Amino acid sequence: MAGSDYIRILTESLEKKVEVLEKIRLKNAEQKDILTDQNASPDELQKNLDEKGELIDEILELDKGFEVVFQKVSEELEKNRSSYRDDILSMQQLIRKITDLASEVEVEERENRLLAEQKFSYVRNQVTKVRKSQKAVSNYYHTMMKTNYEDPQFMDRKK
Repeated sequence: MAGSDYIRILTESLEKKVEVLEKIRLKNAEQKDILTDQNASPDELQKNLDEKGELIDEILELDKGFEVVFQKVSEELEKNRSSYRDDILSMQQLIRKITDLASEVEVEERENRLLAEQKFSYVRNQVTKVRKSQKAVSNYYHTMMKTNYEDPQFMDRKK
């Protein structure tokens, strides 16, 4: 394979990574909507997380492939830097864009994690309230039905 073919592969890999990072940003926006919606189900959140996990796996695969190809072509790039100047500049721009997108994704992830913690805390509090209410209702029911009632008893301790 010629050096220009490897350069094309590297560039396509970087472009694909940009696309995947933008998809992750969309999934983060969906996740934020799910976390702020009181009526959203846990299944919706799980589905979103699964889809985002697949996208992250795709990025990891792209990174591995990029590394392999880059190792094969790096020597050629160093030797003929001037002939690949435009391609190198193009890849540098893509790498900057990837870095910016990765930073934005990281910020969104942090915000979503805080929202998730707040939502889970709210759910835990609601569960606690429901349990307390159920216990109070149960105690009231047993008291009214006198199921836990024992007649007064007198014990003679004399022999």
